[in-house]
Amino acid sequence: MIDPASVVDRQLAAYNAHDLEAFLATYAEDVHIALHEGRSVQGREEMRDIYAEQFAQRLCRAEVVGRLIERGWVVDHEVAHGLGDEPQRVLVAYRVRDGLIDRVRFLT
Repeated sequence: MIDPASVVDRQLAAYNAHDLEAFLATYAEDVHIALHEGRSVQGREEMRDIYAEQFAQRLCRAEVVGRLIERGWVVDHEVAHGLGDEPQRVLVAYRVRDGLIDRVRFLT
């Protein structure tokens, strides 16, 4: 069994390195991401469309300042940089199944 935290850590390392292919490889093909205000992203290809431009700018990075892990869920308290004028504090819940992230919920 693959440790869920290690999958999320690989995802974060790829995000910080702006490595789109490595980032997407940590997600299930049919991943569902619940964003703010009822918006969502469905599938790896839709993720590619969203993150390609962001990664090309090479400004984004995130750091984990707290973490909880329970039954396949990893909930990170993150500080995101490069997405606006000021760093943003966010809570993100990742569900890992079969070694891939298949659900993400932004909680703030």
